[in-house]
Parts: sequence; structure tokens; C-alpha cells
Amino acid sequence: MKPDFQRDLIPRDDALHLIGALNIMKDKLHDAAQRWELLDENGHVPAAPSYTALLQHATDAQDLSHDVLRLAADFARSPHHTTRTGRTVLKHLATAATISSHAAPHFTETAEAALGLPRTTNPTDRHYLTNRMVIDHASARAFLRRASESLRDAAKELDDHLGVQRFLASLTRRKGPPEPPPSRPGGLHR
Repeated sequence: MKPDFQRDLIPRDDALHLIGALNIMKDKLHDAAQRWELLDENGHVPAAPSYTALLQHATDAQDLSHDVLRLAADFARSPHHTTRTGRTVLKHLATAATISSHAAPHFTETAEAALGLPRTTNPTDRHYLTNRMVIDHASARAFLRRASESLRDAAKELDDHLGVQRFLASLTRRKGPPEPPPSRPGGLHR
């Protein structure tokens, strides 16, 4: 391999370590988006949604977002972010950090609406708050899913990079000196 090309490669162990971290974080975001539900089994907003549970969703989403941001910052400090693959991975990480940071405020707004719901006597206001809760909660979950997808894309980019490395390594392996040309029968040479 050319020395210039070697500088553009992320070492295998570093790539595998980051892929593992990305997959763990991706699964946490995806699981949270699936697990944190507002609606009951019939698809309705509970009459008295738990402010505490909804606020916990916001707290946990903030923690997840912080972990994604830390992952992005750690990679940005590494020398690998300057490679072609590294720049693409960093772009996916930055997207995941940005998107995940939007989830907590939407969960918080859901909790705020839940807190105001029992005090609402006007049916129109109650309907508005209920719809706002559903939209905010669904938006927050969507942000977590989209952040998870960005982390998945970053891991895929690194996995593809490792595939290129394996391919290049197979091309550059030598199995000893080249075989001499076969001799002609009868020792006749031209």
C-alpha cells in the first residue's frame, strides 16, 4: 500500500472499538424510543398521565444525548477524524448529537402538558393539551430513533472501511517469490 493511502486508514482495533461503542449507543437510543410510550394499549392518552414518568423520560433522554455528544467529542479529538472515512463518521456523530439533543425538551414539554391537564376544565383546552402531549412525545421518540439511525450509519461506514482494509490486505499479501516460468520439454530454448 502507498504510504499516503495508509495514512487514510483507521487502525482495525480503533475502528472495532468505535463500532462497538456506536452499536451500544444506537441500541440504547432505539430501545428508549420503543419503550417510552405515552399512549395506553388502546392508543389513548391516559386520563392522568404521570408527570413523574414523563419527566423521567426527559431526564433519561438528556443523559443519552450527553453520551452521544461525548462519543462525538471523543472521536473529534482522535487523529482519525481527519481521514476520509473519519470525516463521514464524524458527520454522522454530529447529526446524532444534534438530533438526540432535541428529544429531552419535547419530553419535558409533554410532562408540562401532563401537569396542566388535570386543571383543565374546558374540553377544547383539554383536547389541545392532549394533542400537544401526543405530538411532543411522538416527536421526542422520533428524535431518538433518528439519532439511533445516524449512529447505525456511522458504524456501517466504519464496517465498510474495515472491509476495504481486508480487501487491500489480501491484494498486498505475497506468498513468496514469483514462480519461475515453466521450462519447455526437451530443454529447447528459443
